Amino acid sequence: MRKLKAVFPKHKIDALLVTRDVNIRYLTGFPAGESWLLVGQRRSYYLTDSRYIQEAKEGLKGASVVLTRRSIAETFFETVRKAGIKNIGFDTRYMTLSQYRDLKRRCPREVRLVKADQLVEDQRMIKDKGEIKKIGKALSIHKLAYAFLKKNIKPNIKENELSIRLERFVQSKGAGLSFPSIIASGPNSCYPHAKVTQRRFRRNEGVLIDMGVDVEGYKSDLTRMFFLGKIPALIRPVFEAVREAQMLAIAGIKAGVKASDIDLLARNSLKKRKLDKYFGHALGHGVGLEVHESPRLAHNDATILKEGMVLTVEPAVYIPGKFGVRLEDMVLVGKNDCEILSDDIH
Repeated sequence: MRKLKAVFPKHKIDALLVTRDVNIRYLTGFPAGESWLLVGQRRSYYLTDSRYIQEAKEGLKGASVVLTRRSIAETFFETVRKAGIKNIGFDTRYMTLSQYRDLKRRCPREVRLVKADQLVEDQRMIKDKGEIKKIGKALSIHKLAYAFLKKNIKPNIKENELSIRLERFVQSKGAGLSFPSIIASGPNSCYPHAKVTQRRFRRNEGVLIDMGVDVEGYKSDLTRMFFLGKIPALIRPVFEAVREAQMLAIAGIKAGVKASDIDLLARNSLKKRKLDKYFGHALGHGVGLEVHESPRLAHNDATILKEGMVLTVEPAVYIPGKFGVRLEDMVLVGKNDCEILSDDIH
């Protein structure tokens, strides 16, 4: 919160209203739910109702816990008056039209509501040592999960059967899944976000598995290709092209480089093989408390990469009706290069 307060003068605000649960968790370390956080220069306030008040009083540090009895907006402005706050920033993306109208209706004349988007997300892009450590824990369990998958991916096993086994395995390690796993065999792998089906695995075909592990709220996100027997002759050159595109992109990642330029490296590599038309999504994204965070390694993201960003790099080729190949790793941006955090997970 100290870092967040340091940017208040730039935005001409005295405080920031944070309504998004994941951002409140980031700032306080407390798993928020249906509550608001008012970050002030001198003091901060956590507004919540009777369902969560006791947990907040016992577990939340760095903010005064305030009970909302009728309307959260009403309690919010009562708190604002007592604190003497005049200029309040808020993120327009995480407030409904109904909430905004209620705030405007109740807002005292001497108080000003100021658009202040992306302030917390900008801070979340840079991971500190504690966050990187938690991501590392998620990846260590991820590594065990892939060893488990190698033993369990066998001909005649159904995608949904493996999905259930995988989730139970991850839970047995004291963790959870970051998102519903993608387990796509054979032609199902041509769908970027394929749904798990009852299709059975077959010999000499590929299985695309995109999964993530959640440890203390921090996520991992990797995609690997598994092959039952030989890699089919049609898939092998595509696999090699995707791997080459990924390595070229990773080699270009360092502080000071534009996110869109990294996307272009991978896309141009696939273009040389006339495969770029089969790669429709962004090259990657930030990972932390959410699986998809800023920045995006995409053609329209001009974000300058900085040390401490954790990103995925996931080039892919999807041949409609036939197969798909996607390889996804996680990297930590450094000053002159990047570290592949998932380099030992095969």
